[in-house]
Amino acid sequence: MNAIDVRGLVKRFGDKTVVDHVTMTVAEGEIVGFLGPNGSGKTTTIRIMCGLLTPDEGEGTVLGFDIRTESLRIKREVGYMTQKFSFYEDLTIGENLEFVARLYQLKPVEDYVARTLEELGLTSRRNQLAGTLSGGWKQRLALAACIMHKPKLLLLDEPTAGVDPKARREFWDEIHLLAHGGLTVLVSTHYMDEAERCHRISYISYGKMLATGTVDEVVRNAGLSTFVVQGPRLDKVAEALRGRPGVDQVAPFGATLHVVGADKAALEAALAGIEKEYEGVTVAAGETSLEDVFIQFMSGSKDNMG
Repeated sequence: MNAIDVRGLVKRFGDKTVVDHVTMTVAEGEIVGFLGPNGSGKTTTIRIMCGLLTPDEGEGTVLGFDIRTESLRIKREVGYMTQKFSFYEDLTIGENLEFVARLYQLKPVEDYVARTLEELGLTSRRNQLAGTLSGGWKQRLALAACIMHKPKLLLLDEPTAGVDPKARREFWDEIHLLAHGGLTVLVSTHYMDEAERCHRISYISYGKMLATGTVDEVVRNAGLSTFVVQGPRLDKVAEALRGRPGVDQVAPFGATLHVVGADKAALEAALAGIEKEYEGVTVAAGETSLEDVFIQFMSGSKDNMG
């Protein structure tokens, strides 16, 4: 069974269509990355899925419950982690978790709190005020509160924004452990390395779903060609290439340039002669990255908020 199975979701605010006929499936035990630029409709879509918003059009189920008529039941079975740290900063970690346990009417409260603290490695910090925690520990507390009631689905909205790389990696190790235990995860992120840790990804831009599949499938289906340019004075080379027919992107990557285009023949024509024009410069076929694909999506999408 699919944990998420929604079709044709539409959500408007005034005359702005923020979610525009979005269809998505997420299988049980799967980790799906939800990607897209700021303002693309990710958060609104997630809020529809966890029962906080009703779609204007569309239908579907989350954990087998109808998103229109059974939103209360969905809320009980879902863990939702928002972008902002949303706990009482003047309460301790333990007190925050006790509050959450009572909200969910979990009994005995103390057993749930103790087990959750242990599972997330928070026991030694139980009496620390939440407001004094670093970004990584706040994030761990937020995750603890989300999984305390043993949800079947975890919806994470940019959970690692502002967290250092070590804490991000530890967080993702934890997510994979939870998924191995049968939990389904939908996570929105801006980070390419996080997208690559997901079983599948879905890319949304200004309300429209543009691509879905494994990372390899999304890169392959984008149909882009990438060439790597090396040598001296690459700033001048980049300037010369920008705007040539067939050149969609020119981006510095360390001591090289990535030159990307959707029309391979036109791109090759644009690069022909570069090695002769600029002494010491070489051009070689490269591999298209997920970032190349996403930049292409973004440049080809129309902002629906303007």
